[in-house]
Amino acid sequence: MKINKLIAAGLTTLILGSGAFAQSSKNETSVEDEYMSSMEDVVITEMANSDVRENKLVALQYLEAAAEKGNVSKDMLNALDQLAGEGISTQSRTKGRLSNNYPDIRAKACDILGKVGTEEAAYVLTQVVKYDNEPWVLSRAIHALGEIGENEDDKVTDTIAFISNRVEVLNPTSSLAAEIIDAYEKLLPKTKNRKPVIDSLSRIASDYRFVRPVRTKALELLRANSGATSEKKSNDK
Repeated sequence: MKINKLIAAGLTTLILGSGAFAQSSKNETSVEDEYMSSMEDVVITEMANSDVRENKLVALQYLEAAAEKGNVSKDMLNALDQLAGEGISTQSRTKGRLSNNYPDIRAKACDILGKVGTEEAAYVLTQVVKYDNEPWVLSRAIHALGEIGENEDDKVTDTIAFISNRVEVLNPTSSLAAEIIDAYEKLLPKTKNRKPVIDSLSRIASDYRFVRPVRTKALELLRANSGATSEKKSNDK
């Protein structure tokens, strides 16, 4: 559904006005607040689904503000899911050519999902890590997963380890490897089976296509956790 710039501007003004109104009517019933929230959800959803790139950017601005206030609704999370997969899981084509490949929008949506910080947000980010092929977007998704710190059943570390191996084979990037190491460092305390992570760190540490600081950091983290892994195995026997 298309929303032209004039309509988007009008909707933006409407949201801002509704926010001011809500502040001035704190003593009134919550019905109006709920109505305004629902209206905001509808507007953000329409902007996220728009074919116009500028509308998606406006949606991201409101979603970031909502995330910083800790006030992200289910509809807003769905909008972030849509934007994080823009051009990957959701594709629009013009004369057979992909017309909505916006890695900057996907990367920004990943940043916001990291601020949302919920289990649902972490799930969306793992899907980005699995299916996106842009190192910049992968870096932001992996960084956000590290910030959230959720790793139920090792799903997050297993996903990162899988993509780390794929990237090392197809397109080794030192900046992405650095984000992977940082995420491992934050997630390892919540990781039960550390073998995929240890294997991934070992590959990074010994891969001379990565710059020395990255390899050194991988080796340091590897050494710090190899002892803990050995001790855990001894305790399990």
